[in-house]
Parts: sequence; C-alpha cells; structure tokens
Amino acid sequence: MFFSSVLYLFLSNFFCFVFVMVFVAMFILSERKILGYIQLRKGPNKVGLMGLFQSFADLLKLVLKFKVPFFQVRSYAAWFGVFLLVWVCCCYVCLLVFFHQSLGGDCFLLWFLVVGSFTGYSLLSVGWGCYNKYALLSCIRSSFGSITFEACGLCSVILLALVYGGFSSFGLYDHVWLSFLLLPVLYVFWLVAILCECNRTPFDYAEAESELVSGLNTEYGGVAFTCLFACEYLIIFVFSWVSSLLFFSGGLVLFFSGLHCLFFVWCRATLPRVRYDCFVDFMWESVLLVLVFYFFVVL
Repeated sequence: MFFSSVLYLFLSNFFCFVFVMVFVAMFILSERKILGYIQLRKGPNKVGLMGLFQSFADLLKLVLKFKVPFFQVRSYAAWFGVFLLVWVCCCYVCLLVFFHQSLGGDCFLLWFLVVGSFTGYSLLSVGWGCYNKYALLSCIRSSFGSITFEACGLCSVILLALVYGGFSSFGLYDHVWLSFLLLPVLYVFWLVAILCECNRTPFDYAEAESELVSGLNTEYGGVAFTCLFACEYLIIFVFSWVSSLLFFSGGLVLFFSGLHCLFFVWCRATLPRVRYDCFVDFMWESVLLVLVFYFFVVL
C-alpha cells in the first residue's frame, strides 16, 4: 500500500513536471511571437508549422553542445547552484501536484515561501562559482532582489492570511473570489515583487546593457544554460498561478494565470529598466512601510 502510494505520487509529479515543461516551451515560443509583433517583425516561423517546433529545436541544439573539459571555468559551487535551482523548480511542481490532489494541508502558502527562500542561494552560487566578475556582480544583484521579494512576499502572504483567516489555499480557492479588489495596492506591490523575483524587465538586474554580457549565466552553455533558462520560465508560470490563486481564486485561476504570463511579456516589450538604487530605495523604504501600515489597519 505504501509502495503504491509513493509510486503514484512519483508518477503524478513526473507527468506534471513534463506537462509544465511543455507549457514552458510553448510559453517561450509565444513570448517570442508576441515580442516580434510588438516590434513590427515576425517571430519564429520556420521550424515546423508556424514555428511550433522552434523551442524544441533550440533545446536540441543546446543539449548537443558541450565544452572542452580543460577550458571549463566553473567550480563545483556553480554546479551546486544549477542543481539547487532545478530542485527549487521541482519543489514548485510538487506543490502544484499536492494542491490539485488536496495534499497541501493548512500551510500551503508557508511551504511556498520556504521553497522560494532557496532561490537566492542558488543564484549566488551560480554567479559566484564562475570566476567571472560580471557574473559575480549580477548574482549579487539578483540574490538581493530575491531577498527583497522574500521580504515583500512574506508580508503580503501574512496580510492575506490575516484577511482570509489562514494559510490554507483550499479555502482560498473555494470561497474567496476577486480579492484583489479588497487590497488593490497590495496586488500592485506583489506584481512588482514577482517581476523582480523572476528576473524580468524592468527589474532584470541579472544582466545590464552597460556590461554587454548576459549576466550570471555568462559562462554557461549546453545543458547548464538550458536548465537556467527553463527554470526562469517555469518560475514565471508558477508565480503567475500563485498570483491568480491569491488575488482572484476560484474557477478564474487558470484564466488569470494566462493573463499574468501575458503581463510578463508586455512588461518585457514596453518598460525600460529601472535604476537599481531607485528600485532598492522604493522597495525597502516605501513598500515595506506601506505593508507595515496595512498590518496595523488589518489588526
């Protein structure tokens, strides 16, 4: 009985992971298409029907690439960061499976914050282990941005738990609809925080045009780069789903998850990058003060 339950959970997580990764491939293709039409050009349209297999062709090309071992410039810390980021994404997928199988319990939102807290360590290891000064600078910026999200995200989740009466996502999914109308300012702050956590414009501080490099993944290629690239888009999907669950809920979750994914693409296509010091001052001096004020109001 125990073995069958474990096997069932393993297969559920595996198929959910495969489904999410296929969705990530389609999301990458959709983003490139939308960005192309926004910039008055065509996106990928050569590989397969209307470019549907472009993402899979890119994946095959990256997987088949390799580096000569004697010219590797990464340490074990860098590989540990890549594995840790993949582990975080697998944990996100497990949380999705547990939610849809009613196994999350009354602390689902807290477990989500616990898993998200490992992102900063993975980003720091990915950049620090490359022996590259640009990667080091970008990983410090990215890890600090992840800490900023943890501070604002933790305050947001606690505020919503005080309003809803608990950290359980099941009651939230069944009984609370369109809660963003109750706390619209909190919803705006949450969107800013997840843009920073997902390393998306205008808060993609892992890379900068002045450095003319890709950022913390400068020294990566092949399978390692594929993992970093795919994990970024998987985290975007997860946070889109969680945002819909927290602020819309009910049968509207999947619909608004798609809208949040479209929001990420729109931000990348239209918004300019914000100066790093302005962003830090805004998040730590303004947003946190407003959230603390919300605590006194709710209590």
